[in-house]
Amino acid sequence: MYCYQCEQTAKGTGCTVIGVCGKEPAIAALQDLLIHATKGIAMYAHRAAELNATDQQVDRAIPEFLFATITNVDFDPQRLKKHLLAAAAIRDRAKTLYEDTCVEKAKAPEILDGPAAWQPAADLDGLIRQGEEVSITKRQTRLGNDLAGLQDLILYGLKGAASYADHAMILGYEDPNIYATFHQALDFLAQENPTQDALFDWVMKTGELNLTVMGLLDAANTSAYGHPEPTTVRVTPVRGKCIVVSGHDLKDLDELLRQTEGKGINVYTHGEMLPCHAYPGLKKYKHLMGNYGGAWQDQRKEFDEFPGAILMTTNCIQKPKESYIGRIFTCGLVAWPGVRHIGPDRDFSPVIEAAQSACGFAEDAPEQSITVGFGHHAVLGVADKIVAAVKAGQIRHFFLVGGCDGAKSGRNYYTEFAQKVPKDCVILTLACGKYRFNKLPFGDIGGIPRLLDVGQCNDAFSAIQIATALADAFKCEVNQLPLSFVISWYEQKAVAILLTLLFLGIKDIRLGPTLPAFITPPVLDLLVEKFNIAPITTPEADLKAMLG
Repeated sequence: MYCYQCEQTAKGTGCTVIGVCGKEPAIAALQDLLIHATKGIAMYAHRAAELNATDQQVDRAIPEFLFATITNVDFDPQRLKKHLLAAAAIRDRAKTLYEDTCVEKAKAPEILDGPAAWQPAADLDGLIRQGEEVSITKRQTRLGNDLAGLQDLILYGLKGAASYADHAMILGYEDPNIYATFHQALDFLAQENPTQDALFDWVMKTGELNLTVMGLLDAANTSAYGHPEPTTVRVTPVRGKCIVVSGHDLKDLDELLRQTEGKGINVYTHGEMLPCHAYPGLKKYKHLMGNYGGAWQDQRKEFDEFPGAILMTTNCIQKPKESYIGRIFTCGLVAWPGVRHIGPDRDFSPVIEAAQSACGFAEDAPEQSITVGFGHHAVLGVADKIVAAVKAGQIRHFFLVGGCDGAKSGRNYYTEFAQKVPKDCVILTLACGKYRFNKLPFGDIGGIPRLLDVGQCNDAFSAIQIATALADAFKCEVNQLPLSFVISWYEQKAVAILLTLLFLGIKDIRLGPTLPAFITPPVLDLLVEKFNIAPITTPEADLKAMLG
């Protein structure tokens, strides 16, 4: 086993015995094999698309398979086996599409090998052995660490973008050009001898792809549930039966709220679901009671103490404790062995029954609240006030402080940084990194809150829209704005967002708490040269540098 796709990887170099996330060697091998199989699908799909032939089933499968391999998503070997068998069938479908189209156009089809020629082993042990043969270390031996690391920088960016594409698809938003770019990127990653220049070009293209995908997901979310609006959210529980929903998927929460309406069950969000309270189409449900707990890495303690049912959507699951394994459920792509999975029909009856059987909260806790919902629509609605405050010297600087949270030491930096930001500065935040400081009192500047919660990790799109609008208002480039980026990363969605910022030419990004293990020193030197990207140091030193 060798895995280095997340920030918490063992010793900062790679997990070799068992993943810090809980991933066992067999799961790592099956996930590596699923990536290999997905490249094979893309090799045929890309060539078919060049001949103007597409297949929706093929298109949709690729983001789904990529998403299944993201950190803290699928830990179930049997479900991964099903994905692999499905991938082989989808690959054959893509091959037939390509070859039939060649016949129609009187074109000789290419004979493809490598991932395109893979055939699944007969049993799970055989699949695991196949996965070990296409591991990261095999590519490192063949290509060297620098080129293999650049390949993985692209791959992990594609995984992040795939998660957002899957969310958008669930809400009925798809784009054939997005699918075509996934196919082309994975076909490129299947090449035997890529050059550094070609790899770096695809690093930028992956950032561009993710920007497009985040825009599509923003349109999907706001079309379905309205534009987020500033909303006060209770963060302490109230008496009664309860369900807590974690992960990222808005559709899952919507369906659960529909099915629990009138049943006397309060629904709470957790982790990245907190921003859901700002959507008019979701907060209309009176039993969407508030937010419980904090970021994903605290779930084992928080779920242990939660007196109701737990629903995990999309990702961020940790190994459940025995104390609550009977009342935790998964849906979508997230899975853990022994945890009951809700099917694609989203029949949440088992979750509701578990909530009704549990004791629920015995009494109301003292009420506390925070405010969310400062997406681009809300912020740009008061852009004139923000611009006036900057011109009047009331707002000196903006800091985007956010990203993925994690349990590894060093993340207290983000709490201390936010606390030390001067009183005449505004903090934009997003993703679960905000839990490091989002319950602290920051006050306001002339009625403008000093802490603006933009939303989920994919709502980096909103932050980009805000920055672009401010740059237009001040007639300057984004890099010339009084705006600094202080990013925390954990998994592959954060990688995708980082690549998007680099594609947009954003410079002087501070990244932490540690740099990715797959970015080798020569690659880091290249990023420093082009973008002046830097690791975080201390809050005092970084603030001094950013404020000049």
